[in-house]
Amino acid sequence: MAHFTSWDGIRLGYRRAGHGRPLVCLPGGPGRTPDYLGDLGGLAGTRELILPDTRGTGASEVPADPGTFRCDRLAQDVEALRAELGLARMDLLAHSAAGSVALLYAAAHPGRIDHLVLVTPGLRALGLELTGEEQQAAMRRRSAEPWYPAAAAAAQAAEAGDDSDQTRLAYLPFFYGRWDEAARAHAFVGMSERARPVRAGMYCDGAFDPPVTRAALAGLAAPVLVFAGEADIGPTPEFAAEAVRLFPGWSLAVQPGAGHFPWLDDPAWFTAAVTAFLDDPPG
Repeated sequence: MAHFTSWDGIRLGYRRAGHGRPLVCLPGGPGRTPDYLGDLGGLAGTRELILPDTRGTGASEVPADPGTFRCDRLAQDVEALRAELGLARMDLLAHSAAGSVALLYAAAHPGRIDHLVLVTPGLRALGLELTGEEQQAAMRRRSAEPWYPAAAAAAQAAEAGDDSDQTRLAYLPFFYGRWDEAARAHAFVGMSERARPVRAGMYCDGAFDPPVTRAALAGLAAPVLVFAGEADIGPTPEFAAEAVRLFPGWSLAVQPGAGHFPWLDDPAWFTAAVTAFLDDPPG
């Protein structure tokens, strides 16, 4: 584990895994440590994964100001990490909630990006959010699964404010292409009570200005891949396609049968698609 000092003087931790050209990988959650990313389905076999702990989690210090958990300020940590690594430009991968962090970073520092991979990303930075009806429709696609009745009831309880581990575990099958032993073992990797302040602060008022972000990203020269899982409930493939339609140069990959963690559902499909994208020279 290594550490660096970020923009406000806080010490943040990160680790390296694998060998090859660096790929900075931002974990989602919000507030989940990158342990749950594993080796990204074997991607560490050809890339050196740089895996930072979000401030306040893992090996990173807790900030004195909880306002620094806001998404746009987390994007400033990404720039501090890039400077620490000594990279003039970098390949950046972001999963889930970190999609908005990466989008804000790319908007603020377009010249620092070689390739951007958004894996089943949150897209609030673009002003895109699934409606409740859209998410319910996505859940109903899994209605033939044996776990569906209990998971649907748990999702309703969570929507009503039940944030217990028992309820969360009951609805987690919606996020996996297969709810098998591997998925069950993965479900709580990287989660802890330390994530709660991150979740509470990430989307606070002032974090997003979608028109400004969209305008900035329209001039992004680096290639962007939006990666969706066919069975994911957020983002759905259709929702991910909305982001791609905003920017004609961006590309979309939809992994068959995959959920929110596609590297678990079919590692070979995931790594082949991401590697092909990263190996294509920008510009």
